[in-house]
Amino acid sequence: MRASRRGTLAFGAALAALAAVPRRPRATDAPGEPWSFERLVERARRLAREPFRPPPRPAPELVEAIDYERHGRIHFRRERALWAEGPGRFPVTFFPLGRFFPHPVAIHAVENGRARPVPFDPSLFESPQGHPWRAIGEAGGFAGFRVHEARSRPDWKTQDWLAFLGASYFRAIGELGQYGLSARGVAIDAAEPSGEEFPAFTAFWLYPSVRVEEPVTIEALLDGPSLTGAFRFLAWRGAGVIMEVEARLFFRRRVARLGIAPLTSMFWYGEHGSSRWLDWRPEVHDSDGLAIWTGAGERIWRPLNNPEVVVVSSFLDRDPRGFGLLQRDREVEHYLDGVRFERRPSAWVEPLDHWGQGAVQLVEIPTDHEIHDNIVAMWVPKEPPPAGGEAAFRYRLFWLADDPYLPREIATVAATRIGRGNEPGKPRALDIFRIVVEFEGRPLDALPHGTLPEPVVDASRGRIASAVVEPVPGTRRLRILFDLHAPGPEPVELRGFLRLADRPLSETWLFQLRPGATG
Repeated sequence: MRASRRGTLAFGAALAALAAVPRRPRATDAPGEPWSFERLVERARRLAREPFRPPPRPAPELVEAIDYERHGRIHFRRERALWAEGPGRFPVTFFPLGRFFPHPVAIHAVENGRARPVPFDPSLFESPQGHPWRAIGEAGGFAGFRVHEARSRPDWKTQDWLAFLGASYFRAIGELGQYGLSARGVAIDAAEPSGEEFPAFTAFWLYPSVRVEEPVTIEALLDGPSLTGAFRFLAWRGAGVIMEVEARLFFRRRVARLGIAPLTSMFWYGEHGSSRWLDWRPEVHDSDGLAIWTGAGERIWRPLNNPEVVVVSSFLDRDPRGFGLLQRDREVEHYLDGVRFERRPSAWVEPLDHWGQGAVQLVEIPTDHEIHDNIVAMWVPKEPPPAGGEAAFRYRLFWLADDPYLPREIATVAATRIGRGNEPGKPRALDIFRIVVEFEGRPLDALPHGTLPEPVVDASRGRIASAVVEPVPGTRRLRILFDLHAPGPEPVELRGFLRLADRPLSETWLFQLRPGATG
């Protein structure tokens, strides 16, 4: 791309700024405005009565040139972080604009009940010579921010644990020290034929966390064609990260599918899908299953799929106790990848209010690479609010290694494996599938020697044969094995669990088998 004269002037201005005396990002010295979450709620309510205005895109040609690789070569000067000194225990640094994050967000610091803007300064960032970022200069802006470890830690400049970047996306580090899947403020019309809408956080208000017991408090204004919203996030840094989220939503128009507390992850392939000729690694995924704790108390595990077409699965419920996208497989040799898939966090949503009738919905989108987030899990109310309506939701969000409320009295699904079925020595039939579901956990360890639970397996169509339970050699697991005879390409919904003395001994395994896509 040939630089324009205006770009050359901006480039010179950026060099001058870089040569200036370093300044820390700080709120302006202006008195600021009185601030509270209720003020933000009223701002969002008023904004919903106005027509939607797309956010600005400064220096679009230059920002477009900052692709994924170039974005990673722009570095914030960590020593100049917000609250690198002063009241906040957790310093905050900022992300630059780029091709995938072209809209600047307004940042405010809230201290003593007053909010002051944090002005953008191009000298806060460093980049290589000739990089497009240098030509943006004062026309740039912050694309998002990240919260670093406490200043009391010697590695705070290199370690962060919470980040907000792009649309309404945010993510936190898990207790195994790794980022992975993301959460969103809201999902609008995901997997609808009309196309998905991505409302965005356009402004943030950050509060310093002064004492150890205090959370980091973040407030955000959401804006999009269909709705506005006021969000408050309270985030505690411990073994992992625990957040409390309050969302107040105001609708400009009715939406077809409203996703509350949406989680977004990546699943390319796992142990139940053949990776032959796809990639050299045994498995590639940030999450391997959807876990649900229903309002009636049933525990459900649904392994994820990478389907050939977009698939939406609905799990009807009333007042769910929780759901999450989990990464249960922690074996290094199952991934063999330096990006540490085995350490990716699990995210669990716990409603703090009665959410009424609706469904946990799972959206699975085809992908042929690990760079795409192709999985969405969310709560979808039975009746979305009308145009001009309002809604409020509160929930707790856990970023840990596993489900925080997993009961010890039931076994959990450890693996799902699928192959061709039929009797040994006979040709492998294309419409007979051997399904293997492995379970593990304390209840199985406590079984008397020689005692095996009963397999309970159902299919929405087809015929199940030869269902048995047996130990998995060399492990403390038990597995259900059965053959499914399912002619035709139509999907088969499968359901199974272990039962002992008329009571469930395991969580319920659900799976959607698509015979035409299994090979």
